[in-house]
Amino acid sequence: MPFTLLEPLRDLFKDEVRRLGAELGIAAGILGRHPFPGPGLAVRILGPVTRERLEILRQCDAIFLHALQESGWYERTWQAFAVLLPVQSVGVMGDGRTYENVVALRAVDSLDGMTADWTRLPAELLAQVAGAITNQVRGVNRVVYDISSKPPSTIEWE
Repeated sequence: MPFTLLEPLRDLFKDEVRRLGAELGIAAGILGRHPFPGPGLAVRILGPVTRERLEILRQCDAIFLHALQESGWYERTWQAFAVLLPVQSVGVMGDGRTYENVVALRAVDSLDGMTADWTRLPAELLAQVAGAITNQVRGVNRVVYDISSKPPSTIEWE
């Protein structure tokens, strides 16, 4: 293409970009927004990526992030998101057995994203989110919480 690509912030880490943004007067709500995966939402779907699985993940993620925002934990957490796993689990909904998707919730605390520790969210909040997801998102009957640190894990599941 007939242009030169300039990326002046390319070598900065997320914490450095946030400090620079604060110096420039960018609103705290924008600066404090959780990182989103560069490759896109599909990296949070392990296994086949379909329109249906994307919609399931979007719904689960929205429920999780809304609960974090309502409870005040969004600002206290460096990054949080849902992951749709490539496994199904037996469950019971109503009077019948189900064989549906499993969703993992991930929340981490970090300064720069190079290392991270899992966020100690209150059990009551996790129970509320799990209940909302399994009751409101068709196709999910199990929710798990990832308590792995980086390293040895990474923040994303990709």
